[in-house]
Amino acid sequence: MTNRTIYFYEPDDAYGFLSNFFIAPLTIDDRVWLTSEHYYQAQKFPSFSLQERIRHARSPDEAFQLSRQFADEVDSKWMDVRCEVMRHVVEQKFTQHPALRTSLLATNDALLVEHSSVDAFWGDGAKGDGLNQLGLILMDVRLMLANNARHVS
Repeated sequence: MTNRTIYFYEPDDAYGFLSNFFIAPLTIDDRVWLTSEHYYQAQKFPSFSLQERIRHARSPDEAFQLSRQFADEVDSKWMDVRCEVMRHVVEQKFTQHPALRTSLLATNDALLVEHSSVDAFWGDGAKGDGLNQLGLILMDVRLMLANNARHVS
């Protein structure tokens, strides 16, 4: 393991492709999602019509805001499945986009950290001591993809 750390947050930064706000359309269950953020936010809701409203949001920011607007309608089991949903969408993003997969694999064994001052669960939090769950999922998916590539070669 190297001592290299890659921080990411904004989708237009150097490692912005790691962000869920990075535009990389995905097809999951025969529906196209503009970003992984759209998919993730929509999965909070049991209502198909609300999922569709979020899916059709013009930007990941709008998808995020819609999920906040309807926070009282979030599925009661959401907190139990959110990491599983995030892992699924991250895996889909990097398997459906070969260029993004190559970029993720090119991070080698660097520590990936979502540098978010407002999110201490998915990111590193304001003080840098957050759980960095998105970074951990990205590194896990990177390892899975690297192992798959070794088995194919």
